[in-house]
Amino acid sequence: MSTPPHSPAAPPAASPVGAAAVPPPEAVAPLVRGVAVLRRLTEANGVLSLSALERATGLARSTVDRVVGTLVRMGYVRLDGRDAILTPRVMELGNAYLAALRLPALLDSRADALADELDESVSLAVADGDAVRFIHQATRRRAMSLSFRIGDLLPAERTAPGPLFATEWTDADWSRWHDRRATDPQNRAFTAVPPASRISPDEDPGKDPDEDFVRRAGRAGADGWALDDQLIEPGLVALSAPVRDPRAGRIACVVNIVSHTSRHTAPQLHDALLPRLRTAVATMEADLRQAPPAQPGPPPAGLALWTGASKQELGREFIESLARGLTVLTAFGEGRAALTLAETAKTTGLARATARRALITYEHLGLVTQTPDRRFALTPQVLSLGFPPLSRTSLPRIAAPHLTALAERVHESTSLAVLTERGDEIQYTARATAPHVMSVDITVGTRRPAGPTALGQVLLAGASSGASSGGASARASSGHGHALVDEELEQGLRSIAVPVRDRTGRVVAALDAATHVARRTREECEQDILPELLTTAAHIESDLHVAARFTRVPLS
Repeated sequence: MSTPPHSPAAPPAASPVGAAAVPPPEAVAPLVRGVAVLRRLTEANGVLSLSALERATGLARSTVDRVVGTLVRMGYVRLDGRDAILTPRVMELGNAYLAALRLPALLDSRADALADELDESVSLAVADGDAVRFIHQATRRRAMSLSFRIGDLLPAERTAPGPLFATEWTDADWSRWHDRRATDPQNRAFTAVPPASRISPDEDPGKDPDEDFVRRAGRAGADGWALDDQLIEPGLVALSAPVRDPRAGRIACVVNIVSHTSRHTAPQLHDALLPRLRTAVATMEADLRQAPPAQPGPPPAGLALWTGASKQELGREFIESLARGLTVLTAFGEGRAALTLAETAKTTGLARATARRALITYEHLGLVTQTPDRRFALTPQVLSLGFPPLSRTSLPRIAAPHLTALAERVHESTSLAVLTERGDEIQYTARATAPHVMSVDITVGTRRPAGPTALGQVLLAGASSGASSGGASARASSGHGHALVDEELEQGLRSIAVPVRDRTGRVVAALDAATHVARRTREECEQDILPELLTTAAHIESDLHVAARFTRVPLS
C-alpha cells in the first residue's frame, strides 16, 4: 500500500492558540491575508459581514474588499448584500488533503458499517499537533445527535482519541501541549467545543485536568483504547481505538464511537462495544495492508492561465498572488500526497519561484509540512479553510443561490424538486420567486404527482433510463434532456425542467422555471429559458460534486 507521510509530522502550530509567528521574508503577504479571511469565515460558521471580517482579521477595509473580491472570482465566496458567504467550491481545498490522505476513501465504508451495526455515531480522527481533527463522520439521526463536523478541531485532552495520539508524542510535543494549556486552560480557542470548566461533571472539581490527561495517555498506551467520560459536555461519552499504518506501525487514524449516557455509561460503552470496535479496527488495518498504490488523477489544468486572465480583466481588484497561492493546495491529491518543489510547479503550471514562495508561506501557516525526503505534504489544518461549516450542507442549500440568480435572469419563478420514496410524486425542496403580480405560488415541501409536471417527467426519465409517464409533448422534449409541459397540472401554467446529476451521473433532482402561457410561448421557453436552466444546473452540479466527494449531501 502507498500511504501519505504520517500525520504527526505536522508542524506544532496546529493548536489555535497564541500569537502568530513573524512570517519569513519569502512569505506571500496577500496569501497570508487570504488564509486569515478564510479561517475567520470558517470560525463564524461560513458567514460574516465585510465589516465584521475587517474587525476579525485586523485588515484594512480596502484589503478585505480586495481579498473577498478575489475569493468571489475563484468561486470560494459569494456576496449577499454586505455578507461574505463561503461556497461549496472552497471545499476543494479540504478535498485535496483528504484525497492525499486516502484514509476516508479506504475506510469510510467500514466506519459507516460499524455505525449501522452499533446504531451509534462513528468518527475517524487524525492528529493535528496537540489536537484532534475529524476526517469522517457517520452520524445517527436522533433528537439528540452529534454536532461535530468533518474538519472540526478538538483539544486532545477532552477527547477519546487524544490520549491515543499522545502515546506517540515527543517531549517537545508534550512541552507545546503544556504551554497551550497554560495559555488557554478552558479551550476557548477551540470553537467546536464549549469552554472547559473541569475534568468531568462526575469528578472532583479540584482535580487537575492536565495530570489526568497524562494518566489517561499512559493507560491508553497500555490498554490500546481510550474513553471520554463526559469531557466535552455532560452526557457525551466516547470509546476509541487506533488504526495503525501497516508500514511503520504508527497510528494512522483513530476510530471513535460516540454515544450518550441515556444509552450507555462510559463503562457500559467499553464493555458492550470494545470487542466489535477491535474487530472493525482489525478489518480496517487489513484494508490498509491490501490497498493498491494510489493512482494519481489528472492534475488541475489551466489554473496559471486563468489567474493571469483574471488579473488582466479585473486589474488591481484581483490579487493574483493570492489566487496562485491557493491553486498550490489543489496540486495535491490521490497519488500526489507528497510533492517536490519541481512537481508542485509542474502540476500547477506556476513558475518555480512562485510555487516555492507559496509553499514557504503555507509551511509558516501550518498548512504544509516537509517530509524527511524534503517533499511537501498537506497537513490536517487545510480542513480549517472552509470545510467544517460546509460539510453538512444539503442540495437545497447548494441550489438556493443559483435558483435566485436564475430567477433574476429569466424573470420567472424557479424550483428544485426530488422524487419521493414512493417514486410517483415530486417534492419541492427549494424555490426562488420572480416579482410578477401573477406568479407561480408553490411552497417548499409541497408534493405533486410526478407525471403531469415537467420536474416529475425529468425525474421519472432519469429513474427509468428515459421512460416517461407524461404526455407526448413532454416525452419528445425529454429526449433532448429536458421536459416542457403545457397546462397538464394547472390551467395557464407552462414549465420547463432539466435534470441535476450527482458525481456518478445519476439524476438526483430536477430544476425548472415556470411561467404563464400568456407570457412566453413554447419556442421562447426553449430558446430563452432552457439555456439558462442548463447553465444553472451545471453550476449546481459542480458545487454538488465538490461537496459530495467526501461528505454525504442530503437531497432534501
